[in-house]
Order: sequence, then structure tokens, then C-alpha cells
Amino acid sequence: MYINELQRGISLIELILFIVIISIALTSLLMVMNVNTKSSVDPLLRKQALAIAESMLEEVELQDFSNPVGGFAGAGVVANRNSFDDVFDYNGINTSADVITGIAGLASYSVAVAVANPAAAWGTIPATDVAQITVTVTDSSGQVIQAVGYRVNY
Repeated sequence: MYINELQRGISLIELILFIVIISIALTSLLMVMNVNTKSSVDPLLRKQALAIAESMLEEVELQDFSNPVGGFAGAGVVANRNSFDDVFDYNGINTSADVITGIAGLASYSVAVAVANPAAAWGTIPATDVAQITVTVTDSSGQVIQAVGYRVNY
């Protein structure tokens, strides 16, 4: 009976192997969690950049297609933004997002706007009556988000 009771336990080698296997598995799991934690900010940056781009695109698209009679004829710079009255006034704007949105925390995002007529007509609509608006937002990590929209002279 004495021999049978001793055979029921585990040996020191089995115990050490168990500890090593559990340590490897736990280390692997923690490394995966560390990578996920480091990259969890990227979706937030992308979402903020997309919101900025969509907001600016909507602002431009809501303007008239062409300059109204007696409309703004000054330089297309951010300082004159409150006077802009047609989509082409926004062409060439390049500034930080805090200037566009008024939110100081978005200073690390840059916003660029390009407005141009497409190279070809849209079926029966001449190219001169279509404006392609491209808003490019770059976040602090260098990721670029583009929002493209069109405004038609109707």
C-alpha cells in the first residue's frame, strides 16, 4: 500500500513542464493583447478624420455652384471662409482641422480641399457644369482619409 500511495502524485519534472507550458501560453496571450492595445487608437483617429472630411465636404457641397451676382471675389484662403459663397472659393484650402472645426483638440489633423471640373462630361451634363470636390484629411499618425463629392450646376 505504501508504494501505491506514492505513485498517485506528480513528479517534479511533470510539475516543471506544466509551469513552462502555462508560462508560454500566458506570455503569448499577453503579447497579443499588447498589440491590440497599442493599435486600438487607430480606429479612433480614422473615425475623427472621416468625420472632419465629411463635415468639410458637406459645407462645400451646400454652397452655390457658381459665384452669385455681387458675390465674394476675394482670395480663397481660410481667413475669408465666412465670405465663401460658391464651391470654387474653397479650392486650395490647406489648414489644420482646429481652424475648420473650431475644436482645439484637432490641431494635429490637416485638411486640404481641391475643387475642379472633371475631364469628361457626365452624359448630357457638360464637364463645365460639374465640380468634383475632394477633401483630404491627414491625422497625426500620417493616415490619409479622402472624401469625394460632386456638385452639379442645376
